[in-house]
Amino acid sequence: MSDKALLEGLLNIYSPTLEEDRAVSYLVKQMKALGYRAETDGAGNAIGTRGEGENEIILLGHIDTVPGFIPVRTDGDNLYGRGSVDAKGPLACFVCAGARVTPPAGWKVRVIGAVGEEGDSRGAHFVRDRYRPKAVIIGEPSKWDRITLGFKGSVWAQYTVCQNQSHTAHRIESAPERAVRFWNELLAWSQSLEPEGEMSFYQVTPSLRAIHSDSPDGFQETASVKINIRIPPAVSVADLTEKMKELAGDGELQVEDGINAYRADKNTFVVRAMLNGIRHVGGKPGFTYKTGTADMNIVAPAWNCPSLSYGPGDSSLDHTPDEHTSISGYLKGIEALSKGLDLMMREENL
Repeated sequence: MSDKALLEGLLNIYSPTLEEDRAVSYLVKQMKALGYRAETDGAGNAIGTRGEGENEIILLGHIDTVPGFIPVRTDGDNLYGRGSVDAKGPLACFVCAGARVTPPAGWKVRVIGAVGEEGDSRGAHFVRDRYRPKAVIIGEPSKWDRITLGFKGSVWAQYTVCQNQSHTAHRIESAPERAVRFWNELLAWSQSLEPEGEMSFYQVTPSLRAIHSDSPDGFQETASVKINIRIPPAVSVADLTEKMKELAGDGELQVEDGINAYRADKNTFVVRAMLNGIRHVGGKPGFTYKTGTADMNIVAPAWNCPSLSYGPGDSSLDHTPDEHTSISGYLKGIEALSKGLDLMMREENL
């Protein structure tokens, strides 16, 4: 099976979060055909391993997608399909690149097609406590000649106010006004912070996602706002939660479990190898930082090893009805990654 055909087969299997089984079975079958020892683990992840030894490089991609099937078709250099960018394209790149390398003695390459990344990241949480790799590469689109070194953190919160109904002629702050005031104060606080850098990656960025008010019995009125806050490495989930509690006053604040930002070290053997791999294919490599989150936020802090995120595809097409990837970029990504992997397992060449 060709590299393009492997990706096409994966795209043809619709696998939104919680419906990944068929895609996982397909990927396990194809990895076996490519020489991997492949299986499904206890969380439903597709796992493929090549080589033996204590030194392990994990290529962690995800096999689930957001909802919305896109018919798979080729138009010139573009391959259309849900997940072609986010993130079956990077995952297929991992599988094909891993099949090209021959791990030297003492090394192995493990490819993981994780489930649930677009939901609760149950696949990444499952593998987090089961492996201790020497390096990890996360499969997310950055274009084939770019390396991603960081992802922002995220917190969801809901602020609710409940109080006695008052006449509109009275100068008493209403429940909706109190809810809006909480939002405005949170926004003002985020804008008052001095970021580490100019990029939005370094800024606290709240987003108002929903607002609702009601007075069901005519005696009390309620109002609530639902907010998402993207946070940089300098602000932790705990820091943000403490600040929101301070602003909440006697209103009710519900904070969902958040995830901290993660920024990888640029000076590692993994980064050097991938820079060389991209140059080997004729690219001019560069770095990027993402304002979203990824499974990197979950596993990289726990594994505490050199890490980066890599994958062909234009991330501006994530989740869109026009999602497609460049076939030539996908093939170059495979070549760059296979060269990078070979160098990673021969550190003396770096």
